[in-house]
Amino acid sequence: MTRTSEPARVAVSTVIFSLRRTADDSAAAVVLPLVRRTRDPYDGRWALPGGWLDPAEGLEEAASRTLAETTGLSASYLEQLYAFGAVDRSPTRVVSIVYWALLRADEVDAQVAEHGAPENVEWFDVTELPPLAFDHRDIVHYALWRLRSKVGYSRIAHGLLADEFTLAELREVYESILRRRLDPANFRRQVESSGTLIPTEGFRTGSHRPARLYRYNRDVELAERGPLTARQ
Repeated sequence: MTRTSEPARVAVSTVIFSLRRTADDSAAAVVLPLVRRTRDPYDGRWALPGGWLDPAEGLEEAASRTLAETTGLSASYLEQLYAFGAVDRSPTRVVSIVYWALLRADEVDAQVAEHGAPENVEWFDVTELPPLAFDHRDIVHYALWRLRSKVGYSRIAHGLLADEFTLAELREVYESILRRRLDPANFRRQVESSGTLIPTEGFRTGSHRPARLYRYNRDVELAERGPLTARQ
């Protein structure tokens, strides 16, 4: 790629993860929305939702705005992932501040039903990505690594669950993220001893015996921000 001596521009992108049932309804897969580019460079390639940072707005505000403009989606929680600024990642010097978020499938469906879905947006299984523009494949892989590393010690899985859920539903989220089966008995012991779950008085009824509903202990943060506040 041709490099220039122009000052770097700042862009903001967002990786949105959700879960979608497989065709045979036997499992759930981690999916994300991509936007097909309509101009060079990489005209016709798929890319992460994003856009340029307006000098008058904050980073998280820009992430929310560009996500809505490109996909019609909004996320109540965004976490800053990383800054990507390799000199050869774009024909002109661009530094991308990347955020990531989780959306439940029903939230996605409700937002699409209300606002519609742009025709150049499509959801992909993270294990079956098409050729991506720029270094966006590396960004997705980094976001997946962050998701998998956080699921073991934070309540990050709550972003893919309803407010109340069964242990089987929680285990399915873990299995989808980690891409491996977990022993149900061991999983139950670990999560019940973690202090992150609170049993409710409700039960999920169906074809099997009733299953206890749980909720997350909201004293445990969705993700550890350290001393930073929500504004960045």
